[in-house]
Amino acid sequence: MGTGDNTTTVRQCFESAVRGDWGAFDSLLHTDYVLHPEEIRGREGLQRMIEGYRRAVGGMRLTIDGQFADGDHVATRFTIRGRHEGELMGARPTGAELEFSGITISRCQDGMIVEEWELVDVPSLLRQIGALPVPA
Repeated sequence: MGTGDNTTTVRQCFESAVRGDWGAFDSLLHTDYVLHPEEIRGREGLQRMIEGYRRAVGGMRLTIDGQFADGDHVATRFTIRGRHEGELMGARPTGAELEFSGITISRCQDGMIVEEWELVDVPSLLRQIGALPVPA
């Protein structure tokens, strides 16, 4: 499988997750999937984590800001936008407009995502929901 195919697989996985299209999502993740550093294992574990964000961030919108591939790895820079409408990281809904970004490195095998490493700008997100003070 070429690097372009891997890039498409990762993009489709992101998009299906934001839509809550779990059939498409499951078809793109290997049964032995692992997300680092959280060590979330399996499709169901990742789906539970994403559903928590989908419940908390109303009108969730995804922008893929950039992607590149090298062999079986795909790096994706993304931004999520929406409204804080549900409990998020222990914070009650504020109704605030949210925007946070992250980077995911996905390792693909046989047309599926096997393993990912993700870094999300959690401090920015916590500031937006009032769970972390804004730096002076």
